[in-house]
This record gives sequence, C-alpha cells and structure tokens, in this order.
Amino acid sequence: MLPFPHYPVRGYLCGQISRKQMSLVARVKEVSAAAINALYSANVTAGEVTISQTKPEFEGNYTVVLFALVKSLRKSPEALGQELGAYLVEQNPQLFTGFNVIKGFLNLTLTDAAIWAEMQQDEVENVSGDFGLGGDKARSKVMVEYSSPNTNKPLHLGHLRNNFLGWSVAEILKAAGNDVMKTCIVNDRGIHICKSMIAWQKLANGATPQSSGMKGDHFVGHYYVLFENELKTQTEPILDRLKNGKFDGLSDAQRVKAEAIYKNWANGDRKGEAAQKAVEGLKEIARAATPVMKEAQQMLVDWEAGKPEVMELWKRMNSWVYAGFDATYQRIGSDFDKTYYESNTYLLGRDIVQEGLDKGVFYRKEDGSVWIDLTADGLDEKLVLRKDGTSVYITQDMGLAEQKYGEFAYDHSLYVIADEQNYHMKVLQLILKKLGRPYADGIHHLSYGMVELPTGRMKSREGTVVDADDLVDEMVQVAEKETREHSKIDEFGQDELKELYETIALGALKFYLLHVDPKKKMLFNPEETIKFQGFTGPFVQYTHARIRSILRKAGESSFDASAATALLPKEKELLLFIEQYGSTVQQAASEYNPSIIANYAFTLAKTYNGFYAEHSVLNAESEEKKNLRLELCRRTSSVLKAAMALLGISVPERM
Repeated sequence: MLPFPHYPVRGYLCGQISRKQMSLVARVKEVSAAAINALYSANVTAGEVTISQTKPEFEGNYTVVLFALVKSLRKSPEALGQELGAYLVEQNPQLFTGFNVIKGFLNLTLTDAAIWAEMQQDEVENVSGDFGLGGDKARSKVMVEYSSPNTNKPLHLGHLRNNFLGWSVAEILKAAGNDVMKTCIVNDRGIHICKSMIAWQKLANGATPQSSGMKGDHFVGHYYVLFENELKTQTEPILDRLKNGKFDGLSDAQRVKAEAIYKNWANGDRKGEAAQKAVEGLKEIARAATPVMKEAQQMLVDWEAGKPEVMELWKRMNSWVYAGFDATYQRIGSDFDKTYYESNTYLLGRDIVQEGLDKGVFYRKEDGSVWIDLTADGLDEKLVLRKDGTSVYITQDMGLAEQKYGEFAYDHSLYVIADEQNYHMKVLQLILKKLGRPYADGIHHLSYGMVELPTGRMKSREGTVVDADDLVDEMVQVAEKETREHSKIDEFGQDELKELYETIALGALKFYLLHVDPKKKMLFNPEETIKFQGFTGPFVQYTHARIRSILRKAGESSFDASAATALLPKEKELLLFIEQYGSTVQQAASEYNPSIIANYAFTLAKTYNGFYAEHSVLNAESEEKKNLRLELCRRTSSVLKAAMALLGISVPERM
C-alpha cells in the first residue's frame, strides 16, 4: 500500500449533509492525545490514537485502543486505561459521563450534550458539499485506470468486478477531496482480434451485427469462439503426431523446441506435473503450427505493415465492438474521462529503452534484444525489447505511464488489474524507479482476486465466460421474481416497475462484487446476491425505501436539537454510527477499498432496523421524540443514499 494523505473530511456527498467543525471521533482522538501528553509527558498526536465504536455488549460509545501505547508509556493496559479514563472524564465533563476498562480497551460514554452539539453543527438537506478538503488543503491528483477490455469479445463477469471496483474507488477518492481522472486502456490490437477477423472472413458471408440482430461485441466474440473451435480441431491431429515423435510440418525453431520437450516427456513419468507441463508445451507448438493460426499470425504482420484491406476490416470490426461496449458501460454506469488505445500506444517506450541503455539500467544481449537484470531485487531478468526491435508489454506500459504523467502530472496512479499481473506491476514500478522517474513511487497496483464460477474458472477460448449483458438480464429477471414475491407492487406503473427491477438488479450485482475485500477471490452465486435480507444490496435499498415511506407519511416536521430530550440507547447508537460516515470514507479512500463503504452501508441499515424495531417513529411517546426520530430517519436515508452512490448504486424511493 502506498502512503496516502489522510485529510479531514468536511461534508457528506450528494449535497445531503456538510460537516463544518470537527467530528466527534476527531474530538475524542484530540482530547485523548492531549490527556496522554499531559499525564505522561509524551508527544502523541491525535493520528496515533486508535478509536472505534464500542461493541454492543459493552457499556460505552467510543473505545480507545491502548495496546499500541503500553510499551512507550511503560504502563500496563489496565493501569493506563484507568488513569486515562479518569483524567478524560474529569477534564472533559461536557464530553464524557463515564468510562470502563476491559482488557486493554478504554470504553468512553459520551454526554447527550456533546451529541446534541454535533447534531446542531450538521446542516441537513439542500446543503451543497463535496466531502472536500476546503480551501486550506492541497488536493492530490489521482489517475485510476480500469476496465481494459479486449476487442475480441464482450465484457464478462470479471470485467464487471474490475469496472465496479475502479469506478467506485475513483468516486471515493473524489469524495475524500482529490482531483481524479478515470482512464481506460483498450487492447484493440494483437493476435486476439486477428482471430475474430479471420473467422469472420471465412464464415460470416458478409454478416454484420445489424443483419444478425446481435450486439456488436457479442457478434465479434462469437467469431472469436468459432476461431478457437476450429483451432482446437486442427490442433488435435498435430498434437497426436508430436506425442508420437513426428515433427514434420514444423518450423526449424518449433522442431528444436518440440524435440527437446518430447525427449524429456517420452523418457520420464508421463503422469506427473512435469509431464502435464510437457504436454501443454507440445500443445502450444501444435496450435502455432495449424494453418488457421498461421493465417492469424500473417494477418497480424499485415496489420503492423498497414495493409489497407486488413486495416479497413480491423477498424470495421472494432467499431462494432465499441458500440457494444458503450451500451454496456451506459447500462452499468461506468464512465471514463479519457480512453487510450493500444494501437496508439504500443510503439511508446522505445525511446525510454534507449535512455535505459545510455544510463546502464538496461543491457543488450548478443542477439540484439534488450534486458534488465532485477535478480538483485529478488526478481529475475526481464526482456524490454525484442531482438527485432519490437516492443513487449512492459515497454508499452513504460511509455504509457510516461504519457499519462505528461498529460495529468499525477501524484498517484492506480492500476486496477487482476492479481495475475502482480509480478508484471512490480517489474514496471521497479524499472521506472531505476530510471529515476519522479512518478514511480506514486504507482499503485490495485490488485484484485479473480471471479470464479461454481463450475470453475471462466475461459474465453471455450466460450464458458459469463457475459456481462446476459448476467444483468438474468439479474433483472431474478429481481422481478423476488419483488413480486415480497413486495406490494399494485401501485407501480409498468415503466416504474421496469426501472425498479433494473435498479435492484444492478444494486445487487454491484454490492455483491464490492462488499468483499478486493484482494480476495470470489465465487459468484447469483441467487445469493439479490435477497432482500442479509448482507446484500437489496437489503440496504429496501431499508432506504422503508425510511422514505415513513418520511412521506410524516409530512413536514421540524427538529430543535437545543430542546431535545435525553437520548435512548438505540437512538444514540444510530446517531453515533451516522456520525462515523466521514471517517469511513477517509479510510476507504486511504485503503482504496470500496468494501469498507459497503460494510458501513449494510451496518447502518441494520442499526436503523434495530432502532426502528424498538422505537415507534410516527407514534412516538411525545412530540419531541417523534421529531427526533424523524430527524434520525432523514439523516439515515441521506447517508445511505450517499454511501450507496459511492458504490454506483441507486436507492429507490419506494420498493
């Protein structure tokens, strides 16, 4: 994790609530640090004090974690907690009413007066705020790259996690007050698109997405699968010959490699892991030796040479894909400030290679290829330029990083890429550091785990991927079924219902893919995502709609915090949890982790439901309590809406 500035949060997103003074958590941290310094002549800052909400089973509202302070202050946790708690209560009677110490945790109980003062500082409804830093702090410039699709197939389930993660992180960083640029690099060249082009030439008979009634990206992806099917058919007899020691039809280089692999395989154990790898090696040679693969390779050569008819077909088929991508992006709510295309960037980086040679960072082998030796850094030797002078991916990435910095002068550059590329990203950053690039330390790989199916991993070659469009359609159908079973929809018009099903479906899907820490792999199960109870997006959406229904029934009401009565435990718990939204956004921004927001939204919804189950709102025991609880409803709905918006999720007014 790269160091990220922790700024004070000053307002709620979406113009709902703004924070003009220090939050309660910040106040507790500050007075705790001051108390420690006064008691023990220490030099502790507020940022070094860890505060959390007290667990429900213990008395208190906020908990100071003491363990990190024990060693430096030379105090046992119990003694430190007792001394610090007594001092805080005595010196801050307007803030604390009492304390208790349990196994290294100092639990503090806040006064109602402190909470009322906090409520009076909030301006609810129709207040503009951007969660920003205000005018007294410099913003960080952050570039977030995500999506990165190939133009030979439609977006799939894995792309959805990438898009939702990248978009949400960008929005969270904006909410924390940063200047954010969303970017996408489209992999629009290479052997993959040539495969689709060859298959279309051979099998389409001039068909187009329009004539076939297919979405453009699905249309091109269909021909990629057809190519792979033909490739598989042509590969099998060649592989059989190779496994029998027959190497006719191979190029000289292929023959040498195949003979070496065959020798080790034929003379060894044919059932072990090494044997399996040998067969895979022979299979790759067989694939490359097929007539259809040779045609695709020749098409790539012709593309790089700029052959007019190849370029025309490439542009035409890519245009079909882009139209399909645009429709999917619009539906799922993904957008970019700038899109880069590999066809425009793949030559970048060659000048950097020459600079690296001049500086002695790179070296040239006898065959003319250029390498960097990273063995001293715990990695290995890495090719940066082929012997024929053509670029490899790391060369392109060096050039693109340089171009991005020249255009945006970023402080931080986030690459949202699956964990399969962990090694590649380590190499990229290390090379740029050795070249002395000023932006190298700001590069961060937001690595995430792959999404897998109950039946195993998705494979594009075999056509077993879950297409994003098909998945959203299926989710809409499930949302309709669940809504009809669990909700009263008689008052809804057909257009409103259609919009509602789409909102629930996308909310369920986004929440499911974002509620897990990005680093963890996921097993996707559609039925788990869309339930109206449990840790799901629809549960949060339903809670918001429930609150809005209460507020509609209540009509206009006013709340005067200065005239409020004593807070009951559930009221205080809910209000204090709402108050933590700002620090939660800061944490999510500093860790690049939307799951923190998802967990917060779910817990807030659950906390509200616990409050509502215990206390009547519209039939409260007094007018003062009714107005207080309506105010809690307004604040909860505003924060739920803001939190879910950071995940790209809409919350309906009614369900």
